[in-house]
Amino acid sequence: MQRRNLGNTGIQVSEIAFGGVEIGLPYGIGVNGEEDMISEKEALTLLQTAVVKGFNFFDTARMYGVSESIMGKAFKHCRQDIVLATKCRHFRNAEGLLPSDTEIRNLVHLSLRESLQALQTDYIDVYMLHQADMEILDRQVIADEMLRLKKAGVVRAIGVSTYSVEETRKAIDAEVWNVIQLPFNLMDQRQQSLFELAAKSGIGIVVRSVLLKGLLSTRGTGLHPALQQVEEHIKEYDQLLLNGESLPETAVKFALSFPEVSSVLVGIDKESYLLESLKAADGNYMNKGRLQQARSLAYPDPAFLNLPYWDKMGWLR
Repeated sequence: MQRRNLGNTGIQVSEIAFGGVEIGLPYGIGVNGEEDMISEKEALTLLQTAVVKGFNFFDTARMYGVSESIMGKAFKHCRQDIVLATKCRHFRNAEGLLPSDTEIRNLVHLSLRESLQALQTDYIDVYMLHQADMEILDRQVIADEMLRLKKAGVVRAIGVSTYSVEETRKAIDAEVWNVIQLPFNLMDQRQQSLFELAAKSGIGIVVRSVLLKGLLSTRGTGLHPALQQVEEHIKEYDQLLLNGESLPETAVKFALSFPEVSSVLVGIDKESYLLESLKAADGNYMNKGRLQQARSLAYPDPAFLNLPYWDKMGWLR
């Protein structure tokens, strides 16, 4: 697998990043409990297979259940060959409020210590904020603590995980963050408007939700009646499929067709998903005409593509 520069960090990452949420906790369409997850032994084998196949970029988080500890076991003998990205614990309390500056400082350091222990390492390559909303991005103490960790050398680069275009723009304008992880896919292409600005600022872009939680795959059929228009729109992507490509392959190729993108994050809990993503990242991406066609097929009402809301409504079960 080819590698790309992660912005101006000096770190090179595989074009596909191994998303570690599914190996750590029940997540995704059709996954309702631990009984639907792979075992730790299977997860270890999958991670080690990924390394053999050319993956070097692995994404996890403190909030992803046992994901960090499994990665720690998998990579303790090859840590120098791996780029690990993890995310700090959530800042908001049960009432949804941000704590005091002192509590935030303590949480950042506690979360990092926990991650280092679970990952069996003494440094993190990319340390990120989890769900960095506008208020979090405005809180100076958070940026200050992250910069302090970077200066101390315990983390190599700092980043944020954003959801909205407004959050991404604010993160870029802050001139603090080295990496931004953001949602982008065939259906919801809104974040592409900031790709060039991020690249000019030396920020590495890591794309997530490239398969829209599995909807841009075989799981995108037989959906809840409330999602009928979404299901009909997904069928429109059949016209993009060439040479026997699957929809997931095409979705990954679409994201990798943008040179500003450093890596595409794919959630992987089966070897078949690993091999399919590897097949997609073959260096042959969309030409100008096909890319233009794909861009014309964005969902007309991207604001409706609110998966947490769909889940809350029971539309994803």
